[in-house]
Amino acid sequence: MPGDLKDGRFVIVGASLAGLRAAEALREEGFTGSLTVVGDEPHPPYDRPPLSKQVLLGHAAADTTELPMRRDPDADWRLGVRATGLDPLAKRVALDTGESLPFDRLLIATGTRARPWPDPKEAALDGVFTLRTRDDAGGLAERLAAGPRRVLVIGGGFTGSEIASVCRERGLEVTVAERGPAPLVGALGGTLSKLAAVMQRNHGVDLRCGVTVTALRGDGNGRFDGADLSDGSRVDADVCVVALGAVRNVEWLADSGLAAGPRGIACDAGCRAFNMYGIVTDDVFVAGDVSRFPHPLFGYQMLSLEHWGNAVAQAEVAAHNMVSPGPLRRPHLAVPEFWSSQFGLNIKSVGVPAFSDHVVIAQGSLEARRLAMVYGYQGRVTAAVTVDMAKSLGYYRHLIETAAPFPPPPGAADRAIAADITIPSDVPDPKGLTHGPTVALTGYLPDRRLTVV
Repeated sequence: MPGDLKDGRFVIVGASLAGLRAAEALREEGFTGSLTVVGDEPHPPYDRPPLSKQVLLGHAAADTTELPMRRDPDADWRLGVRATGLDPLAKRVALDTGESLPFDRLLIATGTRARPWPDPKEAALDGVFTLRTRDDAGGLAERLAAGPRRVLVIGGGFTGSEIASVCRERGLEVTVAERGPAPLVGALGGTLSKLAAVMQRNHGVDLRCGVTVTALRGDGNGRFDGADLSDGSRVDADVCVVALGAVRNVEWLADSGLAAGPRGIACDAGCRAFNMYGIVTDDVFVAGDVSRFPHPLFGYQMLSLEHWGNAVAQAEVAAHNMVSPGPLRRPHLAVPEFWSSQFGLNIKSVGVPAFSDHVVIAQGSLEARRLAMVYGYQGRVTAAVTVDMAKSLGYYRHLIETAAPFPPPPGAADRAIAADITIPSDVPDPKGLTHGPTVALTGYLPDRRLTVV
């Protein structure tokens, strides 16, 4: 690496939201060297949230979702090219073109892909879709516009629920098969998932919970025409959307020696990748959905987040640290946020709802379909989810950042909350909660200070 950190050869693998924002931030930080961005899709970076909403509704074409550039990053864009390997010692990225790119600093922002249906032959049936890419959305939108007699959605997470909402808004019959007790239970816990189930059924969704799809069936001519469920029933449909979550794009790093696995690439709070022995690297950075990073507000556990805001914030931290000497580097400490629009409801979250043991409704009510639910873990506030009450989120973010006690203190609710009316959060996968230190964050980036409480 040249003596000046703001010169040299930088490579970003992943022409994603995180990749684009990092490229822009590098130039804003004064980086003047060569910058190459590698992306396996032929399209420039585009926005994914509209794909499951406006694009499927027919309100926007898939090819209009390109992300606006805040500034020209003056990069060499290698689109439609896949990275196939990394040699951290020689500092080279291998490409499927047979080339290898030398680098002084590397940022990995390869994100995720849709988890495919496990049977390749069934997955290849005409009418079976996943939804992750721009091309996926364009193809599915075209099929929905053609008016199928029924759509089967496999998986009741956020993507599956948003697709079901789109189907009902289009006037299409839709069945959702969810192996858990209710939709969104993995993300929001038991109480709000029950509201989600009620909302889906009230909007005419044929919601089947506690079941799995055992086989996708074809009509003998290669077209999907239905599925068998684990309870012995069959769903007749001519479109199927497999919404079983995401797979991190890490396979190309199998021989790199990095700590890369099914849950992503482990990195420190400064976005520097760990190697397989837990030693932090100096020249390889990670950002976006493919990263796993420790967060002091959540027991220093390694978080894997698929959130738009997290990708942007982490990319900017990574870019800053790529061109900064050690003492000037800063941590990625942003509190996670995400949102979803479905069945007429606006759901917004701050914090990590899965990092919880109890919840309480602090404002509104389930009956009114308008509420703020606060999540706590071991006596402190760790998350909040609002339904059509987004203006409250800023207040709850402050409670999370300051490790406020749970149940919420006076002023955080529209009525008195007693500890004995909190209920278990019923998160099915607590992601291995530990009994680590409680930490409060004070001040603002880049010089926030950590205080062990």
